[in-house]
Amino acid sequence: MLNAAHIKEFSVGLAVGLLLILLLHSTGPSESYAIESLLASGKLSEILRQRLEATGIPAELALNGELILATRALPEFYLQRFFVPAWVQDDRVRKEAFEFLDILQQVDGDGLDPLHYHHQALLELIPGITSENPNPGQLVDFDLLLTDAFLVLASHYWNGSINPDDIDPEWRAKRRDFDPTPVLRTVLESGDIRGTLQQLLPFAPEYAGLSEALGRYRKLAGQGGWPQIPAGTRLSPGEQTSLVPLLRRRLEVSGDYLPQNDSVEQDSYDSQLVEAVKQFQQRHGLNPDGVLGKGTLAALNVSAEQRVHQIEANLERWRWLPRDLGERYILVNIAAFQLYLIDGGKQILDMKVVVGKPYRRTPVFSGLMTYLVLNPYWNVPQKIAVEDFIPQMRKNPDYLTRLGIKIFKGWGAEAQEIDPKSINWDKASNHNFPYNLRQEPGEMNALGRIKFMLPNSYDVYLHDTPARELFLKESRSFSSGCIRLERPLELAAYLLKETAFSDRSHLESALKAETAKSIKLPRSFPVHLLYWTAWVDSAGALHFRPDIYGRDSALEKALSARPPTP
Repeated sequence: MLNAAHIKEFSVGLAVGLLLILLLHSTGPSESYAIESLLASGKLSEILRQRLEATGIPAELALNGELILATRALPEFYLQRFFVPAWVQDDRVRKEAFEFLDILQQVDGDGLDPLHYHHQALLELIPGITSENPNPGQLVDFDLLLTDAFLVLASHYWNGSINPDDIDPEWRAKRRDFDPTPVLRTVLESGDIRGTLQQLLPFAPEYAGLSEALGRYRKLAGQGGWPQIPAGTRLSPGEQTSLVPLLRRRLEVSGDYLPQNDSVEQDSYDSQLVEAVKQFQQRHGLNPDGVLGKGTLAALNVSAEQRVHQIEANLERWRWLPRDLGERYILVNIAAFQLYLIDGGKQILDMKVVVGKPYRRTPVFSGLMTYLVLNPYWNVPQKIAVEDFIPQMRKNPDYLTRLGIKIFKGWGAEAQEIDPKSINWDKASNHNFPYNLRQEPGEMNALGRIKFMLPNSYDVYLHDTPARELFLKESRSFSSGCIRLERPLELAAYLLKETAFSDRSHLESALKAETAKSIKLPRSFPVHLLYWTAWVDSAGALHFRPDIYGRDSALEKALSARPPTP
């Protein structure tokens, strides 16, 4: 009597058989003969076929203590080649298999773990498959595991190993459709495994630089890292203390201090060491004043092992990005509070920015800037109106009036202005506030004199700000999610350089009118809001920034998680 397992195996086998018949009848006579020859090619193909037919769809298969991960792509790949092994030929392992094993051992250079691609399990099979009389079952296991490793690694190189949507709802990376099976077929035909896989990785020099830095920091971590500076240490240029040699060793290990002679005073915080501290401060987004204070001390005492995990996380973020950011684009690094304008591969403009508070985080996404608004009104988002302004109105009924904010019921021409004194602010809440707040153009307007629009589901855009003092701070997470710009007029003039407003004087004249005016850009401009806490600049210097939103920890945890085991 047939049980459920027998029925399932019979159904899968029947489906595979029917598909093979269709393939046979869809080819010419010579091709049909070749296919029939392949189907009868030997016991390895038969073992492979039986194993795959019994796995189900999607495949559920455990080999040598490892689960197959490419549950749909792997059966499809072998079905397309009629169960002929990929890495074993004439009962012998092809040289390409050993080359790929060597590549798997080196994936840690891209921040990935070889164990996630069956590397150890594959090595354990080597004795049995390279002996005088190789074990057929182990040859099949090896072939299946190596194919699975290639399909998974190729996908991870192209799209990243973690789906950002799974760990951060505010991260919108453009996932690209990708089928790794044609890539594997190409590799097996050409033999160029390394070159083909390299083509799937980001080709930006910044990615290569970050990968190189990972190797250096892994080596440092393996050697014990750098010495820790005692808590509470504070040091100013010219001081003398027994802690100076410790600071010198710390900076020498990280490459910030390169002694030029042997005659330096060991206990003196001299000019050479001060310059090394300033360089360290610049690389970590700190005020380069040469003073060893609280912030600099904290950055110095982050361990080399922690920096390794930080670099690994940012290599993964690179793999989430489009392979080509565009010929011209604006890039905002949220974690670094910095904007860069790139045109023709050259950095044209950079400036400080203010980003969202930790509880109103700026999201990560790419969009197109299509127009800007001079002297904008600020239509206050409902969340800000309820959470920020209602509590203030309960304390001071003139609060909104002093800020130039008006209250309306309804929208457009039918909107009616409401007297703030007519509202019972004690009863106002998210469920009981049917009003819209709008701030008039002017000096107090929260958006300043210009806002740059890139339509998106988050209602996030770039804009000017009257709070200029915030750009003097090292950490600049003060907004409600939008990006505040240090020099908005320079950005506007560049974006409008093909119009009359490219002349700064024309732009300033239009702003003085204090009348809202929308201006369409001559060409839409790509904008990438990114979050990098580690990167390599054009000069090859490695930079780190604090993880202001706690995004690194979730990603690092996901990257270190082992794939499921049987």
